[in-house]
Amino acid sequence: MAPTSPTVAGWELVLRIRQRVNELGLTSREIQKTLGIGPTYWSQITNYKGVLAENKLDQLAALLEFPAGERRELVELRGLAKERGWWNRYSALFDEGTLRYLGLEAGATHVKSYESSVVPALLQTEDYIRALMTSTVAARPAEAEELVRARLERQQRLRGEHPVLLTVVLGQAALMQQVGGVEVQRAQLRALVSAIEDLAGTVDIRVIPFEVDTAAAVNAATFTVLEFASERLPTIGRLESATWSELIEEPRIVEQLKYQYLRARSSALELEDSVALIEEIERGMTG
Repeated sequence: MAPTSPTVAGWELVLRIRQRVNELGLTSREIQKTLGIGPTYWSQITNYKGVLAENKLDQLAALLEFPAGERRELVELRGLAKERGWWNRYSALFDEGTLRYLGLEAGATHVKSYESSVVPALLQTEDYIRALMTSTVAARPAEAEELVRARLERQQRLRGEHPVLLTVVLGQAALMQQVGGVEVQRAQLRALVSAIEDLAGTVDIRVIPFEVDTAAAVNAATFTVLEFASERLPTIGRLESATWSELIEEPRIVEQLKYQYLRARSSALELEDSVALIEEIERGMTG
């Protein structure tokens, strides 16, 4: 079970409202007239840029004919959505899309990650993160330390009472690219092995070695798939690069990402062999 995330609560609230609106065939104009609100306000609510006022939610629940039990659930979701997650402290650093992703990740039960060039964010050491954040591409120097702190805070989802399940498929190049130099990279590789050992049952890492050519179709991709405990919430995805990311909610594309992930995982080594390759690469690094 994942910890409560305001972002996930707000998302579920909007999805349940949208579904009921579609079932009843109501228009946005009819809803706005009943609630006494304008199109801008309604657009903000349905695009996750605000939370409906409590009295407006009561009016909407009545209009949509939600039964009493479900109305109570909607009120509870609204209360949770009004809270602030740790990621809100970094709102000056991230755009709305990134903040929303962080909030969704914080409430996910399973994160599936494919990475071909660097170690995934949830597994990066502090020095590795700092080396990435102080690069000329990633961030301005004044922001770098805040970004390091934000990423370390993000990694707390791997620990605690209800840790997220993280399954990772890594291209061998991500193990060999010397981010921050040899010692930083070697420490990062040791940290991957430690994560597999110390967080067994929570963290699973599989490596695609260079000699495997069946993974070429996804070799340049970086993507994540998030799954949630609630049956009302769909699986979603994220595509990203060093300077751009996009949250994917379109079911057809999410299914493609899920397929590509399974395809990549089928090309990867088993866990024991992945650990052996990581350790071999770490021992062979010199500089």
